[in-house]
Amino acid sequence: MSNSLLVRVHVLIFGLSGLFASAQTPTTTIPQDVSTTAKRGIGLAETGRCKEALLVLKKTTPQLTDKQLKYTTLIATARCAMSLEQTETAVQTLLQLNQEFPHDPEVLYTTTHFYGELASRASQELAAIAPASPQAGRLEAEALESQGNWERAASQYKKLLEQNPRLPGIHYRLGRIYLAKSPPETEDAKKEFEEEIRIAPENASAQFMLGEIARQAGQWDEASGYFSRAAKLDEGFLEAYLALGMTLNSAGKFSDALAPLQTYVKMQPSDPAGHYQLATAYVRTGHKQEAEQEMALQREASARHPQGPQ
Repeated sequence: MSNSLLVRVHVLIFGLSGLFASAQTPTTTIPQDVSTTAKRGIGLAETGRCKEALLVLKKTTPQLTDKQLKYTTLIATARCAMSLEQTETAVQTLLQLNQEFPHDPEVLYTTTHFYGELASRASQELAAIAPASPQAGRLEAEALESQGNWERAASQYKKLLEQNPRLPGIHYRLGRIYLAKSPPETEDAKKEFEEEIRIAPENASAQFMLGEIARQAGQWDEASGYFSRAAKLDEGFLEAYLALGMTLNSAGKFSDALAPLQTYVKMQPSDPAGHYQLATAYVRTGHKQEAEQEMALQREASARHPQGPQ
């Protein structure tokens, strides 16, 4: 671990000692010896004695029933494991924290910090041991893409294709870059997605993007074909079901739109757009009661997540 990384980890572990001190007094349901031992482990972690702390924390944490004390011991365990580069222990502890304390800000912060450092460490190792590999080149291109540096990212992706013209996923990435430009270079994007499908016909995302291009052009039959293939290739591809239903509604094929939209609202009941589109299909196929139910669900979903129907 680099010195700067070590400093950041130590700050994370020891800079928030108030959190460790916030553990509540153990309730009568917790054996006094277990509670006392757990707090001793927390104290060891707080003073930087992580090797000793982990031995204590791992032993006592499963026996704790006090929620606050367990929370604090798990946080201490995760941070000490991170500082000692005990990746397996850190990952297991973070998974437990996210399961038992979902949506907790400190848990989410610690999780983000750890996985960010882990990703950074892995990328540095990849660059060091295989700088000329396709994986290293792709990682560099993806980083440029995430920064919005379209030209350099595209150049890097094209270099990868020069080395291996049939490398899967690269034409799809190039297509996305062309669409991200202002104004979008739609025809170039379409060519890239089509080339991606020739190389990797199982790429559901490329099928979907071709469907979107066709849908925006009002080419309903072509669009529905792409969306249908995307949904078949990836049954968990939620957007493909919604896009297929919307396209079939736009084409006036309301009966055909029912099945994909019913699938979508079951998988994504919180999205008002799905209920709105399904209500439209029900109305146009004479299912008045079902349409009213969907409109009610659409209003409820909109109240929870304000957004207009699409």
